[in-house]
Amino acid sequence: MITSWFTNMFQGFCMAMADSVPGVSGGSIAFLMGFYDQFIGSLNALSGKNHKKRKEALPFLAKLGAGWVIGMGLAVTILAVVFEKYIYVISSLFMGFILVAIIVMIKNNRDRIKINTASVLCFAGGCILVVLVTLLNHSGSAVMDLSNLTVFNGIYLFFAAMIAISAMVLPGISGSTLLLVFGLYMPVISAIKSLMHLDFSVLPALCIFGMGVLTGILLFVRLIKMALEKFPGQTMCGIIGLMVGSFYSIMMGPTTLKVPQEAMSFSTFHIIAFIVGALLVLLMEKGSQINDNKKEISAV
Repeated sequence: MITSWFTNMFQGFCMAMADSVPGVSGGSIAFLMGFYDQFIGSLNALSGKNHKKRKEALPFLAKLGAGWVIGMGLAVTILAVVFEKYIYVISSLFMGFILVAIIVMIKNNRDRIKINTASVLCFAGGCILVVLVTLLNHSGSAVMDLSNLTVFNGIYLFFAAMIAISAMVLPGISGSTLLLVFGLYMPVISAIKSLMHLDFSVLPALCIFGMGVLTGILLFVRLIKMALEKFPGQTMCGIIGLMVGSFYSIMMGPTTLKVPQEAMSFSTFHIIAFIVGALLVLLMEKGSQINDNKKEISAV
């Protein structure tokens, strides 16, 4: 029981750390650590009519959510201080992370992936989608005061959250990148940090953001689950395309900051951070294999 709590909370923690940084998705972490199907299935059950499945999904999501909250709280505390200062190090870390993640994902899903016209189109579509999302944001994060919302800003915040959460649960495309596009990344990060310091003036805005997140989950998770069940090969190729496209998103990430910096280049690339990111994926992959082996042994 304690092991289950620790494992699920750690999974949620890792998802939060990824979700908090533009360029990589918590969904990629879930896929890589081997619990994506359970994650999507549980979210789908939560919004479904089957009481038994909903009851089974709640404990898993509660443990995952607890880890996510802890991870996001830590990430916000760190990111609000060091994100802009160490953007190239963070970007290099996630480039290494994503490169090895793609390799691991292809290796683990060889039986699903079929090379045909539909799969190639889905792969290309995933790449193009991330590039287009990134190109939409040239001017950096617009400053929105979440402690003094207007009606228009509240509506805008709701729909931006709804769209961003669809990316956060989908491997490859980053919800944080979409928040950057909408000019809400740093305002939301700063608002969460303010609330942690008991500044309740941002609470209404964060409640609206939370309602947008819940609405997005209800609308998009069922579509994602259906695609994985009915079109597994094409969906996997689309996901891999999203992850390949995210390299461009990460390279352009510095240009989307409140104070824009130059896009990543060879001179600003950090090889050590890249290697650390790659090693983190390998460690998570190894941990996932050990966890699967334990489940197989306990089932015998």
